[in-house]
Amino acid sequence: MKKYIVCIFLLCVAVVSSCGGFRTDRSGHNQEKAGNVLRIVAYNVGVFSKCYDSMQDIAKIMQEMGADAMVLCELDSCNRRHGSFQLEDFAKVLGCRWQYCFGSAMSWNGGSYGIGAATVHCIQDSFEIKIPKGTGHEPRVCVAAETAEYVIAAVHLDHKNEEVRMEQARIVTEKLKERYSRSRKPVFLCGDFNAVPDSPTLRQLSEDWDVLSETAPTYPADNPRKCIDYIMALKNRAGYEVLKTAVSTEFESADVRQTSDHLPVYVDVRIR
Repeated sequence: MKKYIVCIFLLCVAVVSSCGGFRTDRSGHNQEKAGNVLRIVAYNVGVFSKCYDSMQDIAKIMQEMGADAMVLCELDSCNRRHGSFQLEDFAKVLGCRWQYCFGSAMSWNGGSYGIGAATVHCIQDSFEIKIPKGTGHEPRVCVAAETAEYVIAAVHLDHKNEEVRMEQARIVTEKLKERYSRSRKPVFLCGDFNAVPDSPTLRQLSEDWDVLSETAPTYPADNPRKCIDYIMALKNRAGYEVLKTAVSTEFESADVRQTSDHLPVYVDVRIR
């Protein structure tokens, strides 16, 4: 009888261990999060409709990832393509603890189009940095949310012209440095930069920012060939430690190759 009980106990332990083990994406990084860690996610969600109405599935992916703060690129707000405020809807799906701020890049189709930042922490302040399109395809915006411990800023740079991207990056950097260059609070700039790691735009940004995120391909999601999505930190007086980063490619809750045309990238940091 005792041997039988021991065998049942060991079997239960084995089952629990197999169910609670690390989830590993195809780049070899597990997605389990350590304690006292901020997990930041950058994800171009493609107005939640690149292949199908993916808002519910993307929310499940964010919950499976254990995201604490995120930047979402390509969001509609009350325009005729999507009649609702997508960021507000998404925050409701995620749960009431999420706070957010939206940056309108331009008026479009009876409403607006832009980007957003969201966090589980209390937003103490938020602001926009308007970015003129110059000779680029369309106007852009940077929106930032400040909490008690960190700042998370969302950006989506021009997708056609390198010189325009560099000027947009310069404007964003200049404005954020004005506020935070002497701060001990980390400032994370995240989003779709439409620039590969060895591009002039990334080389310019590296003068003032440390790229924290994995540079594995993030686009296109169904057959990733280039990295254009990043999470960066301003070179100021802040103290933090990067524990892990990955481009996530597999989830139990949804097929991330279909939820958008980009893959999400995350960074785990511990703020000192």
